[in-house]
Amino acid sequence: MIDKDFTGTKVICGDILQVLPQLPDGVFGGVVTDPPYCSGGLFSNNRRGNSANKYLNVPGDFENFDDCKDQRSFTSWSLLWMTELFRVCKSGAPVCLFIDWRQLPTISDVFQWAGFVWRGVVVWDKGNSRPMLGRFKQQAEFVLWGSKGDMPLDRNAPCLNGVFTESMPSAKTRVHQTQKPIRLLGEIIKIVEPGEIILDPFCGSGTTLVAAAQRGYPAVGIDNSAHYADIARRHLEGLSVARRDKEQLNLFSEGKISYA
Repeated sequence: MIDKDFTGTKVICGDILQVLPQLPDGVFGGVVTDPPYCSGGLFSNNRRGNSANKYLNVPGDFENFDDCKDQRSFTSWSLLWMTELFRVCKSGAPVCLFIDWRQLPTISDVFQWAGFVWRGVVVWDKGNSRPMLGRFKQQAEFVLWGSKGDMPLDRNAPCLNGVFTESMPSAKTRVHQTQKPIRLLGEIIKIVEPGEIILDPFCGSGTTLVAAAQRGYPAVGIDNSAHYADIARRHLEGLSVARRDKEQLNLFSEGKISYA
């Protein structure tokens, strides 16, 4: 049974196709997520089988995150969860989905089939990329974005950049293969109006949830891996501890509390 109290920030471990149907209609005011792309990999054999080290050329303690669907499976699976996503979003809720160039055409079609209004593509310039002679560098990924229905211009949200330049976290420091920069997520979630609940149905190690908590948004994350769901919870707990420590330090410096 899913706890329907979404006043704080929480992580739900489970298959998205089983969790989303248990969530109520029209509760989320925005979605920011990084679904499995089911494409890419350093070598062709990385695109089949276990995805634990698909995107990395260094070993690490990474788990398979179901990133190796064939194209037709990826398309039909995406339509299933995105249709449920449409149901649980409020009218006018912005939706931002990370994707790469290979799957951008597919995900844009599925996005519209599910009922969302496609409004544009944000470019994420990662800076570094593997050079290949006679080729353009693949140094960008994208954020497809749109909304559930109309999106009034007088929303309580700023004018945001269409291009962001942020380096990927170092492969040696990542706790998830496709972990995104916290500063990048901190900018993207500004598209969601303050006070609205943000949903990340593929929360991984919790970067979106941490960025949301830092900016005062309640948020719900879903991940099918107990390993990554636990990491996301620990990241949120660490943020809470850091906040408490900072608050205690401020109170101490103001002379409002003392330490024995």
